[in-house]
Amino acid sequence: MTRQFVIRLLLGLVTLLASLQAVAAQDAAVLPPLPNVIDARITATPERARLVVDLAARTEFSFVSLDDPQRLAIDVRAGTFSVPEPDGVPSEEGLVSAYAIEQAAADRVRTTLTLAGPAQVQQAYVLDAFEDQPARLVVDIIPATAEEFAANVERDKAASETVVPAESTPAGGSELPIASRPLVVIDPGHGGIDSGAEAVGGIKEKDIVLAFSLRLQELLVESGRFDVALTREDDSYLRLEERVELARSNKADLFISLHADSFQQPEIRGASVYTRDENATDVLDKVLADNENATDVIAGFAMPQTMAPEVVDILLDLMRREMRVQSYMAAQSIVHQLEPSVALRRFPVRQADFFVLQAPDVPSVLIELGFLSNASDMANLMQSDWQDRTAEAIARGISTYFDSLEEEQ
Repeated sequence: MTRQFVIRLLLGLVTLLASLQAVAAQDAAVLPPLPNVIDARITATPERARLVVDLAARTEFSFVSLDDPQRLAIDVRAGTFSVPEPDGVPSEEGLVSAYAIEQAAADRVRTTLTLAGPAQVQQAYVLDAFEDQPARLVVDIIPATAEEFAANVERDKAASETVVPAESTPAGGSELPIASRPLVVIDPGHGGIDSGAEAVGGIKEKDIVLAFSLRLQELLVESGRFDVALTREDDSYLRLEERVELARSNKADLFISLHADSFQQPEIRGASVYTRDENATDVLDKVLADNENATDVIAGFAMPQTMAPEVVDILLDLMRREMRVQSYMAAQSIVHQLEPSVALRRFPVRQADFFVLQAPDVPSVLIELGFLSNASDMANLMQSDWQDRTAEAIARGISTYFDSLEEEQ
């Protein structure tokens, strides 16, 4: 019996107990109403398109390929929609030439994308509501060959013939929900008013890590194994607790924070991977952690109020122990892939008290890509070949980590 199985069993028992207590306290169970679709928007280029559907609450979805003409239909389980009429075409030269939204059934809202050429869904995932942002369905679309598109159409037609009832399924589509893949949340450090470290010439850490994060996301999505979300996709500012909560609220399977710091000793260089420990590995690790931790706000772990405090403490301790084990496994897998082609610090798997690594229920690592205060690291960080090589190594490390989890099960 693996450690991971024991943790899941304990969590299952705790969740079951809390559910039974909640049901007993109510006179009758009331099913939540189907959510409203608030908005939908699409951006499109010849190489990629993205559909974002804003939702009043998290819900299920599915999608289907349709021909004559070539289209993609994306359904969400929803009772109503209040989306304005689309304003023109997304892009004159993009993958998507037009789109429309309709109430396809009493429990389903459909967005139909008319394609400029054969295309396919690369990844699709739902994010929970957060702060002032609603829940969102994100669908990324990439070009496909005519043969690939035709095969997708035939596959979806065959699937629709075995699904009953039809009113809960997209026409020609698969039954809701679609099986999910592991969710990797990438956190580009800093952003907005927080530039992070800066180098001579005005080069900022926040810009370097965002560009690198987008490249890493692209590689992971191309593998077909993962859903990948970023805590920020532009030059926006998020508090540290917001970054942690984004990973937790969306039940991420792995959280990766990316940084490129500086230090007063310019000879310090090399990449390293951190897991959380209240006791820093050395003085530099403590300095780096202190610099990143703007505040010391502990994100609470929500548990049923009726549960005894000692049970909560035991469960939290077990969860933290398990997450530290898994975080260390992820760090080792990533470092193992980085070693052949990237300069690393001595003892590259390190520990420090980084705030963004504190989630008790999400394996989390922080990757220092290098130091802007070191000339050699700085040259690498600005070089596209190095960026590609390093992102590919990290992507391989992430895949190796998930392989090891599957072997344990």
